[in-house]
Amino acid sequence: MTDTVAHVNLGATELLIVLLVVLVLFGGAKLPKLARSMGQAQTEFKRGIKEGHQSDDDETPTDKA
Repeated sequence: MTDTVAHVNLGATELLIVLLVVLVLFGGAKLPKLARSMGQAQTEFKRGIKEGHQSDDDETPTDKA
């Protein structure tokens, strides 16, 4: 069984096209609010990952002989 990983190479042109599409879809007034909510979501995600790793470390069995 082989693992397949999709590599996405985005250049400047592709990023500009994506930004234009986002601007058209959401409008200029909603972009700061959208960016803020995405930043908050990223922060919450990182916090959850960190807490998950900490709880994994807390659950390591101890040897009692």
